[in-house]
Amino acid sequence: MPLSNPPSAVFLQFTKWPEAGKVKTRLMPELGPVGALEAHIRLTLKVLDNLCATGYPVEFWWDREEDEPTAEALPILEEVEGAGLIQMVQQGNSLGERMEAALGLSLQEYDRALIVGSDCPSVDPDYARHAVACLADHDVVLGPSDDGGYVLIGASRVVEGMLDDIEWGTPEVLKQTCERLEKAGLSYFLLEPRWDVDEPGDWARFLGSR
Repeated sequence: MPLSNPPSAVFLQFTKWPEAGKVKTRLMPELGPVGALEAHIRLTLKVLDNLCATGYPVEFWWDREEDEPTAEALPILEEVEGAGLIQMVQQGNSLGERMEAALGLSLQEYDRALIVGSDCPSVDPDYARHAVACLADHDVVLGPSDDGGYVLIGASRVVEGMLDDIEWGTPEVLKQTCERLEKAGLSYFLLEPRWDVDEPGDWARFLGSR
């Protein structure tokens, strides 16, 4: 059910273009390239369902632009287009640059913008809505993940360079992000930790949670 008079906020779902051998590579030893692709698609659709259930607008941000849709992408494209979502392409060399650019662009139209990755099915609608509420009192909200990164980042204010020089994909991501935010003069709030899907054990956890 849509929220009554919600604050102006938008969710941005970041995802990789679905291509066998290029997505969920850490699942490939167990699932193979096609199985890892299928896992990527299932996770992407689960995250999409969760975000659409929040009652807030959702935009879908691809990691690259493709001239022609591929058969591999059709399950996702059908859901995204069927829901009438805006589709965008991430801009920037590093993940930090891409997230900062997307948040900054969205904040030109909305008061609050939040990014969730497509491998973060533990970000359920209540968790996502709570993140929006936390931005009433903080510049940035982060949803820590069990592996030292985060499953969600939201902002009501962006400062240039606030996500620079972070060692993405390492256990230091959350710690370094907090340090960068403090240096940029931004206040932040940490939500309860959640899990994402990178390793075979994470995938088994996802299957068991359905």
